Amino acid sequence: MSEEKTETTMYQIADQFIALANQLSQQENDIGKVGTALRFAAARYNAFEAAIKSSNLEAEKDNALEWFSEEFKGMLSENLNDHIKNPPGSQQASEEAVVEKDDSVQIFKN
Repeated sequence: MSEEKTETTMYQIADQFIALANQLSQQENDIGKVGTALRFAAARYNAFEAAIKSSNLEAEKDNALEWFSEEFKGMLSENLNDHIKNPPGSQQASEEAVVEKDDSVQIFKN
């Protein structure tokens, strides 16, 4: 019998980042701070990715910004729709307490 190496999917990798973000949110008691840090980390890593893949990043910067922005917008829309259809359950009350203290998240409240 040979061992087959299975490739880690994008979703499995994303779940690892989310698990770390959840852990940090509990430690910091500040979901907005962790969300902001995660967005900054994604932006920083995506800029690195673009730099590695581009032969002339200065000339391709606007295209890279548009591509990454559209990718994020689509992913965010899909996940927002998922949370609309499947609101967080028992964790919602504890997360709302943290959200109420977070000015960055208040932007989205009416």
